[in-house]
Amino acid sequence: MPEWLIYTLASVLVCTLVVAATLMRNRRVVDEDTSETPDVLEYLVMMVGVVYAIVLGLAIAGVWEARNAADDTVQREAQALYEIDQRLDVYPADFRAQVREHIDTYARHTVTSEWRAMEADREPGSEGGDLLRQIRTDIARHTPADELQAQAYQPLLDQVAAADDARHQRLENAGTTLPGTVWFGLVAGAVVTLGLMYTLQIRRSARELLLATTFSALIVFLLFLVWSFDAPFGHDGLDSAQPFVDLYSNT
Repeated sequence: MPEWLIYTLASVLVCTLVVAATLMRNRRVVDEDTSETPDVLEYLVMMVGVVYAIVLGLAIAGVWEARNAADDTVQREAQALYEIDQRLDVYPADFRAQVREHIDTYARHTVTSEWRAMEADREPGSEGGDLLRQIRTDIARHTPADELQAQAYQPLLDQVAAADDARHQRLENAGTTLPGTVWFGLVAGAVVTLGLMYTLQIRRSARELLLATTFSALIVFLLFLVWSFDAPFGHDGLDSAQPFVDLYSNT
């Protein structure tokens, strides 16, 4: 199911529940005095809102930082492979074609196989590592024939090592960022925060209902934002794998 559809359904559901619960409450409670709200209640509502806003802000900042780090890791890995491809110009044509074919195979496998496994929170197989080792073997076993090839030899191996390091970081960071206890706190905090709106004696006026539904939609949007960024490489789609798609598209 697309992320935008999940967000839309969640927003409509929560806003509908808020409006329905408010209308049902006002039908049942007729003689309630709504002239004033106790000072202690106002202080409690304010403190709960502030604490939840801080927790939610920290969660957003954490998943945003993890997403940026994941994007940097993918870019470093793809850039290292691109540098290998570009530095092969001083080698014979048959050797260039061999290494570039292996780079293309590795990039395609990363996008079509490893990315799907990471999105499903599964452990990718060893095929990706074997393909990267094949690139290293191609370069390491080729004896430089002249000075230009000798100068390019060690930088090529360094780029393979950089790609290998980035790959390990990518696989290590493929899981969700926030633990289950944090998610429990976020959802429970949202329920408490929205529930406190009823203690402020929301009436049937269009203005109060509009404010209640807008606030509910905001809470849902922020939780959806955290959920969307909680997977550093995305829940679906290949947007985060675009550097690899560009890599084998140009080889």
